[in-house]
Amino acid sequence: MTTPQQSIGSGFGARSTAADVLRGVDLTGSLAVVTGGYSGLGLETTRALAGAGARVVVPARRPEAAEESVGGIAGVEVDTLDLADLGSVRAFADRFLETGRTIDIMINSAAVMACPETRVGPGWEAQFAVNHLGHYALANRLRPALAPGGARVVSVSSAGHRHSPVRWDDVHFETGYDKWKAYGQAKTANALFAVRLDTLGRDLGVRAFSLHPGGILTPLQRHLPVEEMVAAGWIDKSGTPVNPSFKTPEQGAATQVWAATSPLLDGEGGVYCEDCDIAGLASDDPSASGGVQGYAVDPEEAARLWELSAELTGLDAFGG
Repeated sequence: MTTPQQSIGSGFGARSTAADVLRGVDLTGSLAVVTGGYSGLGLETTRALAGAGARVVVPARRPEAAEESVGGIAGVEVDTLDLADLGSVRAFADRFLETGRTIDIMINSAAVMACPETRVGPGWEAQFAVNHLGHYALANRLRPALAPGGARVVSVSSAGHRHSPVRWDDVHFETGYDKWKAYGQAKTANALFAVRLDTLGRDLGVRAFSLHPGGILTPLQRHLPVEEMVAAGWIDKSGTPVNPSFKTPEQGAATQVWAATSPLLDGEGGVYCEDCDIAGLASDDPSASGGVQGYAVDPEEAARLWELSAELTGLDAFGG
């Protein structure tokens, strides 16, 4: 497969922070929407973008908690949004569109990981619904506000995409639930969403990227028992991180902030990033780390997922 997945030598790396990649970048006058922007990597992303001068809108399922988290950050506003509820997505988008403002940066950072089997909407598997379909619907609803000639949409995927491609024969795990395969499928969907959105949006001035932020301990792990994280080598029995490859939240937010703002990506799009650079394709060696699986950046898979998402949500503002 011919692919643009190759390093561009950004000058940053795994230990770069969001503040590092924004040094010298002035976002005054720009507006960013950051889902999940009040917790974990999303909060660090909000803090970094606002610190560089952007106005940041944080749609939140728990707006009271969001207000408490971001209340001290100048230039940040909170609104209500539940990605598991397409009615809530529509209501948020309608309220935003009524303001007449345009969006320069949209970062889809909210996620659930490895949760117990949960059904939302018309029986959709929750990780696919929240991590992918909710964000798909949000981008389509906000299409009129995406700034022509310069909007970037950043989809936060994960190395967890390696757990599973899209399971076309059973997307909603109706024949047996596996929390890690469900998470993997959702993260693959996040990457494929960026591939297809970039193809459909580039002539409109909308470019899209996906990324792996790195391993970071945040509230995303709330569904995992301590014993499982100890067995995985992430923490010790007291809860102290022991994996030397793990990043701080400030480092974990760096790649999504870089993808949203770096001038090195002008004219680029549809690529999967990691460690503040465009990632290469993953090795066939199962013991090797890094890179993106080919199925997660395959244009045909991306087009098929877009078609399915349009069918499920009844939305397709980009004409996929």
